[in-house]
Amino acid sequence: MEDFVKVAAVSPRLFLGDVQANVEHIATLIEEEEEAAILLFPELSLCGYTLGDLLPSQTLEEAIWHGLHELATFLRERIAIVGAPIWYEGRLYNCAIVLADGQIQGFVPKSYLANYREFYEKRWFHSGLGISGELEGIPFGSDLLFRAGPLLFGIEICEDLWSPIPPSLFMVTAGAQIIFNLSASNELVGKHAYRQELVRTQSARGICGYVYASSGIWESSADLCYSGATLIAENGLLLAEGERFCLEDVVIRADIDIDKLKRIRQVESAFHDTPTKPFRTVNLPPLPPTQVHRTFDPHPFIPKGRSQRHQRCQEIFAIQSSALARRIAHIGKETKLVIGVSGGLDSTLALLVSARSCQILKKPTEHIIAVTMPGLGTSSQTRRDGAALAQTLGATFREIPISQAAKAHLEAIGHDGSPDITLENAQARERTQILMDIANMEGGVVVGTADLSELALGFTTYNGDQMAMYHVNAGIPKTLVRYLIEWVADREPHLAPILTSIIQRPISPELLPTDGDRIEQKSEEIIGPYELHDFFLYHFLKYGATPKKILFMATRAFAGRYDQATIKQWLILFLRRFFANQFKRDAMPDGVKVGTIALSPRGDWRMPSDALVRLWIEELE
Repeated sequence: MEDFVKVAAVSPRLFLGDVQANVEHIATLIEEEEEAAILLFPELSLCGYTLGDLLPSQTLEEAIWHGLHELATFLRERIAIVGAPIWYEGRLYNCAIVLADGQIQGFVPKSYLANYREFYEKRWFHSGLGISGELEGIPFGSDLLFRAGPLLFGIEICEDLWSPIPPSLFMVTAGAQIIFNLSASNELVGKHAYRQELVRTQSARGICGYVYASSGIWESSADLCYSGATLIAENGLLLAEGERFCLEDVVIRADIDIDKLKRIRQVESAFHDTPTKPFRTVNLPPLPPTQVHRTFDPHPFIPKGRSQRHQRCQEIFAIQSSALARRIAHIGKETKLVIGVSGGLDSTLALLVSARSCQILKKPTEHIIAVTMPGLGTSSQTRRDGAALAQTLGATFREIPISQAAKAHLEAIGHDGSPDITLENAQARERTQILMDIANMEGGVVVGTADLSELALGFTTYNGDQMAMYHVNAGIPKTLVRYLIEWVADREPHLAPILTSIIQRPISPELLPTDGDRIEQKSEEIIGPYELHDFFLYHFLKYGATPKKILFMATRAFAGRYDQATIKQWLILFLRRFFANQFKRDAMPDGVKVGTIALSPRGDWRMPSDALVRLWIEELE
């Protein structure tokens, strides 16, 4: 896919001072590499970083030039970036050299020379800062960027990254999506952790891919040890890291999503407002198509690992409950919280958040009026769990059956009582009417329960559960709701049996008549698996991914669970529903944002409710 570029960071076996041996070895690695479109080698990789006073040698100079031309012949469809000492206008520079299409394409000199403690680069090299020229007709300077098809990349060398203002910051604001760093970084206790953080953080700050390759243990060990660190990061995430202190070649690869980086930059206004510098662009041949081997997280909203997940849940729960407490404090401390409890996931979370808000405000939980409203499809188990949770939390509990009221209403409008959308929505609106009227009567506010996934799909009843005075779950995707409840269960053992029972049941609106006490109506059989819809939602909103790309990623993420035809079926439904139900989101009440994805028409998501979905569907079909 053109959206991805496969890169490799290589720390090869080094023959210190033997340019021809290094050229031959690098050429072999290039020929053997069957996947990466761009290969990065370390700083001064053609001769070695630790040559000392041999670096300015005329003998070495001639060997370098011969080696570069020889090495270039091995590059046709791919690109290699190597390091060597290069003479320019009578001065020696530590350079990165870009090789492609059988030729030397450009020289990028190191801007910031390490000249402290164990480093003394100024003994041999000059800084490349401000240089813009040509060497034998080939672009030479620190102002070079390289374009290959849709990819624009920049280069910096070792200490450039460690400087207060790395050159790559200006490169990314000029459009570079990937930065390559040739390095010769020795090892010290604790240094590698800092190096990792630098690479990861720079990729996040620049919203870019960052590829790092350093010299290995075959550098001179007279005074220092080099480990051959290799790292590849993308927008703050470390995609790959190679083994250090290896006697053999180390090659790591990763697929960098340059389209995703473009989309993120598009919405980051600070990125576009950042000053930049003029750069010359060297045009290279387009890269070959990338065979993507990258894996994709099937549950992007859910942190991996129990500890990290619980930490995230703690923060989300604090945001929800604090936001609700702030709203109640504004209205008046004696304000009641009216909430419909069904024994389902969403109303359970909203009830737990309401209880915590009361604790924050130091008001009794009796101020929560928890109303269960059994209807035509309510099962006894959900009914019992909802009641038990409300009573255990100390809320004021009420039960108001709605079956007769719903039937009377349906008869009044001439409905025959058959199970259809009118029957379902009539019950949802009846419940909302009850909650609103109780709030009027008791001096309270209705706390909404609809979650982010339901709002995206429009799987709410307009002027029913779509409406409230404040939505506490509006920023929570369905796949994360159960983990938030699980987190509360871990912290509150006396609630754990009830919450565990709620978590284990299938998701259901329970609006259709049941046969016995079984849950007949299962949401995921109607609209599809929520884990798929949350995957679609995440990539569609956060990164602006195309339907074709979402299908590709989802097929890989859910391999072995859903086939491509099934994923495509539910993706089409997601797109149709997302476009068709914007009118519900336009009228949604206030609700707190907890993550980077939200659908509030006042803040995060603006689209016309009459936009057509045809272009997005056609891309899939």
